[in-house]
Amino acid sequence: MTITDTLASAPPVADRAQVFIGGRWVDSTGDEWIELVDPWSEQTAARIRSATTQDVERAVDAARRSFDSGVWSGKSMSERAEVIDEIATLLERRLDDLTTIGVLEVGVPITVSAGTQQMSVGLFRAVAAEARDFTPREDRTRADGGVSRILAEPTGVVAAIIPWNGPIGTIAFKVAPALAAGCSVILKGAPDAPLSPAVFADVIAELVAAGKIPEGVVSVLIADREVSESLVTNPGVDHITFTGSTAAGRRIAALAGARIARVSLELGGKSAAIILDDADLDHVLQSLPMGGCMQSGQACIALTRVLVSRARHDEVAAALTAAYSALPMGNPWAPENFLGPLAGQRHYERVQGYIDAAVRDGATVLTGGGRPDELTQGYFVAPTLIDGVRNDMRIAREEVFGPVISLITYEDEDDAVAIANDSIYGLSGAVYTEDVDRGYALAQRIRTGTVSVNGSVIDFTLPFGGYKQSGMGREGGVEGLAEFFETKTVHMPAPAQ
Repeated sequence: MTITDTLASAPPVADRAQVFIGGRWVDSTGDEWIELVDPWSEQTAARIRSATTQDVERAVDAARRSFDSGVWSGKSMSERAEVIDEIATLLERRLDDLTTIGVLEVGVPITVSAGTQQMSVGLFRAVAAEARDFTPREDRTRADGGVSRILAEPTGVVAAIIPWNGPIGTIAFKVAPALAAGCSVILKGAPDAPLSPAVFADVIAELVAAGKIPEGVVSVLIADREVSESLVTNPGVDHITFTGSTAAGRRIAALAGARIARVSLELGGKSAAIILDDADLDHVLQSLPMGGCMQSGQACIALTRVLVSRARHDEVAAALTAAYSALPMGNPWAPENFLGPLAGQRHYERVQGYIDAAVRDGATVLTGGGRPDELTQGYFVAPTLIDGVRNDMRIAREEVFGPVISLITYEDEDDAVAIANDSIYGLSGAVYTEDVDRGYALAQRIRTGTVSVNGSVIDFTLPFGGYKQSGMGREGGVEGLAEFFETKTVHMPAPAQ
């Protein structure tokens, strides 16, 4: 593992003393603050105002009025697409700030943060392109000769609840298509990542001031769980779209179910990478380490269960041990590093607890296992490969959200598929083989929303989402845009006989 000893630190970041309601920064009804702790220095980097339940009510009321008035939903898809493109342009002008904030919020090294922010800006433009091609009306001829018009209409007021591990990208997944569809949106950001949503709010404020987005259409709030639940249960909200843990998704679905509110969920994962016996290890090593340790494993799509046959176990274990231990980790402000610290102390303790539990269950740590000795500050967990894992162990069943990989042995191809599918999750996955047709056939047997053959492909302009308890609904592509429409059928009169 490469360790850097540079002492570079974070640029200063401004506090945010107000909340963003209906397109304007205004005073909160409360006086609580949320602190953002730099995961490298372990010091407070900035503070932002925490929203109250009263602030939520104000935001929902503003969204409800704007939606019901038709000031935004009444615009054409092409007009709204133009605004989405403008959002992308204004975010792009703030890439330096967003890159800095990405390091502070997630712990990813600065070069990784820069690439992530640029990709996220591109997602806004991809949504705008889908919106321009979207046809909200289709005429169908009935058996009686009359025409029925099938209309796609916006779902209404949307509560978009996002996680801390990729705020701008998740905003692009949720807020951009919701706005393109004509919805009004309350964006609720995570307390662990409060500043990226604030930058997005600055962009919206600029467009509201310019008359491009009507007042009331967009609010941005940062709040704790209790306040967030008041948003989910507010009868003025028509549609909740959430990305986060499966446990939180279950709670949101239960609350929304009490009033039959529309729900879209993108939840956790425990994705399997199946290495078949004919796989070329050089090809495996080109993508699998990154696929399991991206953002220090703080990604729902991380390939955290590696399945290998008994015949190739020792060879694969040795190769992966070398590969994971060689990933550059250290100061996130040093551009040569690929891995930084975890996002906070709570996350560090949780990940370390999973590693300790795996050892108690009889598994063996081949590399990593905790904080590197060379790093005396920051919430670091070294890339960790754990061997001797059974699929019934906790380390194989639950989402760790850190750079922790379980090596599981299978007997034959059918056993590999059974192990991969033996999970409450079904978000991502991979198959490694030199026979691409065989890989495609195997991918169809895996109960998961995305499977890569010989790689770890990340392209969020295509539909993305999970099976089973990894969620419901899709983000990305036209499928992601379609999540924010209701279908209405209008029967026009049949021609006179």
